[in-house]
Amino acid sequence: MSTVQCVLVANAATSISKESIINIEGVVSVPKEPLKSTTQQVRKVYCIGGAIATLPFNLKDAAHSEAEFEKAEQNGEKLVRVHQDTGLNYRVNELRIATYQATFRIQFEVEKIFREYLSSKSFIGIHSPKLISGSSEGGAAVFKLQYHDQPACLAQSPQLYKQMCICGGFGRVFEVGSIFRAENSNTSRHLCEFIGLDAEVEINEHYFEVCDIIDGLFVAIFKHLNENCKKLLEIINKQYPFEPLKYLEKILKITYEEGIQMMKDAGTEIKPMSDLNTEAEKKLGRLVKEKYVESTSLV
Repeated sequence: MSTVQCVLVANAATSISKESIINIEGVVSVPKEPLKSTTQQVRKVYCIGGAIATLPFNLKDAAHSEAEFEKAEQNGEKLVRVHQDTGLNYRVNELRIATYQATFRIQFEVEKIFREYLSSKSFIGIHSPKLISGSSEGGAAVFKLQYHDQPACLAQSPQLYKQMCICGGFGRVFEVGSIFRAENSNTSRHLCEFIGLDAEVEINEHYFEVCDIIDGLFVAIFKHLNENCKKLLEIINKQYPFEPLKYLEKILKITYEEGIQMMKDAGTEIKPMSDLNTEAEKKLGRLVKEKYVESTSLV
């Protein structure tokens, strides 16, 4: 995710189309005015892989933020909008956009810390089967298919296999793997395929043992992202703005009763011992944030 500024004589590379892959031979020089990147005086340019003259879309157009579209509209200008289906149809081109590369790198960093942290806590990584004879989780929709002359399913969860490992004496296990669910939904909380970060641990005395592991895991991930991925987060934030990541070194724990009381005090009635729906969860999150100043809650 680095760049180098190169200086060519006028019209030296006009025949090379945008997004072509090139090799450059030149001399590295120190400019009189300080720059954030290196300047090279180019001697030769070799076109290794030439792109077509007319690209399906301009990468700059696909990197616009909603704020840029709004500003352009206010000024009477019109920016080209690259829609999702166009980007997916030409995914190789889309992946060259800095925002998408940063997103993939952030995903990698989260997975890396997930593995490293749990490994440091004596967890063992496992790989559960994904093509199975029956559904692996009763509460989730399942993809069904034929395996030769037998019915089969795509695994909805590694839960059963994690529990088998715990009962088998492994103590602590985790898995990073594909999960498939036949969800007929367009919400951001439902996906038909995703990579799951799963962990299972036997409890010796109290379930807070699990809470403490989750606590430490999230803090480790958040701390790593804040300290080592600032540039990547800035790239993503430029196109898709988000609030800065804030957390406590020791995650706040409140009881279920305390959470329900906070909801009631704010004018929301919740039936005793009932699950919180999406709106109730969001409201409780806002209340906790207001009361405990940007802290993270674990109910």
